Amino acid sequence: MTHGTRSAGPAAQARHAVVVGGGLAGVTTALALADAGMRVTLLEGRPRLGGLAFSFRRGDLTVDNGQHVYLRCCTAYRWFLDRVEGAALAPLQDRLDVPVLDLARPEGRRLGRLRRDALPVPLHLGRSLATYPHLSLADRARVGRAALALQGLDLADPALDTQDFGSWLAAHGQSARAVEALWDLVGVATLNAVAGDASLALAAMVFKTGLLSDPGAADIGWARVPLGDLHDRLARKALDSAGVRTELRTRVTSVSPDGDGQWTVEVPGETLRADAVVLAVPQREAHDLLPPGALDAPERLLEIGTAPILNVHVVYDRKVLSRPFFTALGSPVQWVFDRTEASGLREGQYLAVSQSAAQDEIDAPTAVLRERYLPELERLLPPARGAEVRDFFVTRERTATFAPAPGVGRLRPGARTKASGLYLAGAWTATGWPATMESAVRSGVSAADAVLGALGRPRPQALFEFEEAA
Repeated sequence: MTHGTRSAGPAAQARHAVVVGGGLAGVTTALALADAGMRVTLLEGRPRLGGLAFSFRRGDLTVDNGQHVYLRCCTAYRWFLDRVEGAALAPLQDRLDVPVLDLARPEGRRLGRLRRDALPVPLHLGRSLATYPHLSLADRARVGRAALALQGLDLADPALDTQDFGSWLAAHGQSARAVEALWDLVGVATLNAVAGDASLALAAMVFKTGLLSDPGAADIGWARVPLGDLHDRLARKALDSAGVRTELRTRVTSVSPDGDGQWTVEVPGETLRADAVVLAVPQREAHDLLPPGALDAPERLLEIGTAPILNVHVVYDRKVLSRPFFTALGSPVQWVFDRTEASGLREGQYLAVSQSAAQDEIDAPTAVLRERYLPELERLLPPARGAEVRDFFVTRERTATFAPAPGVGRLRPGARTKASGLYLAGAWTATGWPATMESAVRSGVSAADAVLGALGRPRPQALFEFEEAA
């Protein structure tokens, strides 16, 4: 893949961009600007890149802080994987297939599947829906009608952001069971909110793009290696190759305009001068770094709420799950992934239980979570009933995503600020997507595009390939 040619001329050397934040948004911005021939400095306060999608060591295991997946329709994140040469390490399913276990049904009849066929939209899901055992015949028919109504919504209509998805579903004949067994099954994992707490605009975007745009759009991909291999190690290698100066453990203390069209960025022990600055940090951090007048209503950034994600990690002495993942009904358990190979575990099995919209549990003591989740896993997975639990631990991201509540759309700023040369990036900015890896990468591309446009520099050819793929 060609990443564009870096110019070595004096004009290119004179243009310097500082990117604050080394998550996916910041790394994307830095790579895009470097590919366009700019001199780039990337500053990250943590000792690693990757933001909230990272790995750490626990004894002999390499553990992801949380289970992250993406879909085939996530063309920007797929561009990112290609750009850091990591696509082969996070492959997609050949075809959407989600095992759904319902504990309310008798053993032997608990498994349902959400699958697609090689047919055009919306027929690609027709057979799966018609045979989905976790919904009544009447519910299946009503789901089909709601999906058609959803397909007819105009995502550009600002009124959608003022409504909640749960009320819209109820008005379109969706029972509580249909919400639990289908709409929230997908929505909670992608939006990090139940339907009643989610903006109709964001929910409609997820379902229209993921399930109703292209037959393969919802095929699921996930990393078969630790996330740190992709978002830190390979990202750092790509940044180094592109000529980006990357400084870790470097916290920015202030960002201010010079008055001569340049910017000053202060870090402990150094003052950097830049033609452009991109704040690719969480919204509250961005608010604190913004100079006066950069946004009309900077306090809106503080009104963007956050939502937690909890991950429960269990290491068994034997294999208890034969599938790569499944999701559950009739249980507090949401999604369960086999992380054995990715973590480097040599014997037994390591499962990660990913719990989105976890407001009620995010601060629960580990002992309480152990008492709650181990019996649930035994109910869902009969082989776990005789297995020894060798390790049990919890990772908590209290501010994992922005809260996709109704009205959040008007709070999300675009890449450009009112201060010439200052830009914003992050999954929380106005990408049109919920807080996903896709949104983070898209925001980085938008910020880079804005910088290049303002400086009169051409876009690198490869940067916007994903737009054509979309």
